[in-house]
Order: sequence, then C-alpha cells, then structure tokens
Amino acid sequence: MDHLAAAPYIVIGAGMHGLSTAYHLAVALRERSLGSGQDIVVLEKSEPGAGATGIACGVVRNNYFQPAMSELMQACVEVWESDPAAYHYNPVGYVAVGPKAQEADLVSVHERHERIGYRSEIVVGEAEVDAHMKALFPDWRAKGVTVCLHEHQGGFAFNLESVRGLVGKCEQEGVRLLGEVEVTGFEDRPDGSIAAVETSRGRVAVGEQVVVAPGPWAQRFWSLLGLPDRIDVTTPTGEVVSDQPMWRYWNLQEGEIQVDPGFFATADGGAPPVIHVDTDAPLYTDDGRLVTDELWGNYFKRDRHGVQGGAAPIPVDGDVELDPYPSTTDVDPGFPDMWCASLSHALKRFEGCRALYKDARSGGVGSFTADNFPIFDYLRPNLYAILDSNHGYKMIGVGKEVANVVLGEHSSLLFPFRYERFATGDLHPVSNSPYPWS
Repeated sequence: MDHLAAAPYIVIGAGMHGLSTAYHLAVALRERSLGSGQDIVVLEKSEPGAGATGIACGVVRNNYFQPAMSELMQACVEVWESDPAAYHYNPVGYVAVGPKAQEADLVSVHERHERIGYRSEIVVGEAEVDAHMKALFPDWRAKGVTVCLHEHQGGFAFNLESVRGLVGKCEQEGVRLLGEVEVTGFEDRPDGSIAAVETSRGRVAVGEQVVVAPGPWAQRFWSLLGLPDRIDVTTPTGEVVSDQPMWRYWNLQEGEIQVDPGFFATADGGAPPVIHVDTDAPLYTDDGRLVTDELWGNYFKRDRHGVQGGAAPIPVDGDVELDPYPSTTDVDPGFPDMWCASLSHALKRFEGCRALYKDARSGGVGSFTADNFPIFDYLRPNLYAILDSNHGYKMIGVGKEVANVVLGEHSSLLFPFRYERFATGDLHPVSNSPYPWS
C-alpha cells in the first residue's frame, strides 16, 4: 500500500455505517467546497458487507421505547426512503403486537411517533387487535396480545444489495475503497490524537480524522485504543454499579423457512409488513409439546426465498471467534422448534412449517455495550467511533449525522449516545421487551 501514504479522512470498515459515513461525508465535502470523495479512503479487512451488514435480517423499524432511539431512527428511515431503488428498500411497514404488560410502552411509542411526524397507528384491546390483524391476515390466530403498533413507515431491505448500492454511491463521489487491508493498530501523537493508522499493508498517516465503524469487532478496536474492558455505571437515580463489563457478546437467533414468498401475503395479495409478536401465552409446537409458558417473542418477514426472521438472542460466555464472520447463524438447538412454533402460533398458514426450516446466513454474533445501546462519540480528539451495539443495519442515517459531526457540527441525534453517559447516569430507559436492544 505504498501508494497510500496518507489520507485526509480514513474510514475503517465497509459495512453499513462505514459506507454511509464515507458517502455522506463525500457529499458534504463537495457541497461545501471543502474537498471531494477523493479525500476519503475506506479500509476494509475483507470486502464490503463481509461482516454483520451482509448477514443482517434487514428489518427497518422505529419501535423504540427510548426517545433518543426513536428520533434517530426517524432520520434513518428518511435516508432509506430517499433512494429506495439504490438501497433495495421495501417500505412495507412494520407491525408489533404485544401483551398487556407492553400496552403502556407501545402507546408511548405511538404518541412519540405522532409528535415527531412518523406515521403509525395504535390499536388497544384483545378483540380490536385481533380484528386489525385479521383484516391483514384472515388466518391470524395469535393469543395473549392486547396492543398493536402498526408502523406505516419502515419495512426491510436486502442486505448485500443495499451494500452494493452504497458502494456505487461512494464510487460516484470518488471515495477510495481498499479491501483486504486489516487495521492492526494506531500511532498516537503526544496529545492523544491519532497520527497514523497501522495496517497489514503499511502505515497510513491521518490528515484530518478517522472514523471507526467495526460492527461486531467493536471490542477489538476498544482494546486497540487502550480503553477499559470494565467500567462503573451510574444509574439515572445516581447509584453506581461498579466493575461492569463494557462489552458482551450475544448469539443472534435467526433462520428461515423455504416456501414460495407469495405464500406469505396480505389478504389482498400484497406484500406483508414485517411482523413482530411478543406474548405471554403458552407456546406449543404443532404436535402439542410445550415450548415455553413465559414471555416470548419472534419477528418475521417475507424474503426472496421464503420467510426469514428470528427471536431473542442468547448471551455468549467466554471468547468469541469473529474471524472469519460466521456464514450461518450459530443458533441454539431449540431455536428452530421455538421459531417455527411461534410462526404457527401467529398464522395458521404456517402450521407444519418446521419441516421447511433451514439455517439462514443471517444473525451471527452481536457485540453489545454495557447498556445495550450504541456509542457514537469521539474516543480520541480526531477519532470518531460508531459502535452500534447490534442496532447497526437499520441505522443507515447514522453515517449522515457522523459526516456532519466530522465537519464540526453538533448532532442532537447522536449526543445521547456519547460514552460519558455511563459516568453521568444519562442512560436510556428500559422497556418491557424480551429483547436487549429494545
């Protein structure tokens, strides 16, 4: 890499965040007459989308109980909607149904949607939810659900196709994408800023700034920057919880059933919204075996090869091998039975679908922060980190916000995700969801 001795802006990682940042930064430089895409280089250890982005389920939704997450996701959905063809985005909407314990949460989410101008509707009451869902799917039969948040924005995108769309946008702006370049360390200046990025193909001097977007490799870069692997966390009430792990890994439980995609359609034959079911109704397999009688959840969407989705992740104990990133989900042995039973619980058409299950190249391993929410912040004076805590793929708009921050602006959308929140107690509220990211 002798030809690249230096670059004004270096982006590490060619997943959703890295590519989005590079593209939006290139546009901002051009529009403000501050430079061009040729001032930006993206360093990728493999190829674009080879990590978590390339195996993401691709769901885009704004069902977030946390105000900061909801407001940021609205901006992200606007980016998806700005060029659905290039991003291979399907704006089919998103439906979340839940039990009595989640009514207040989902009502508050809808009220926030109304305040910020995000299109959704709320349905409350067991009979009312049943009628709403049966208007979409006449064979709807889920039990124990008394609230429905129906987002008329959101939907899903095809993962690798959206990566290629972003790559195309970067190339049109002149951004340099360098694959097979692994970052091995950083060279520091006396003031703590980054003088150069050390790579498997040589040293690259930093002219202006570095943006790190490592996806599930967040913990590795955290260590390279000399940051602590355990921290004290101050709660919103002022209590200090000492010696907490900064990072934890979770196995993301996802798979698919192989059916004709048209098998999963709405009553009028249209494309169905993404469906998310949480309920405390007992879950049984089709042959009557009890799977669980505790709160459970699933999500599913129509895909090119059938129906794809997942359930709550499982914590991982010990070290995680991320090189290479897994080609299929390392799911719990009980996941296929659980997920297929949950599909049948929701819609009669999925009765007997267990025989159609297959492992999908989806899910993988997620790297979660101490509070399961992202860190978007400067970790060195000229190094900005996008550490998404597994919220990544849907958040295509984070790169647009980061580009503005890199050029000296303040982002009110990213500010709530600064690293110092763990010390100041400005943590995000927790919902009644079984998912750590909600």
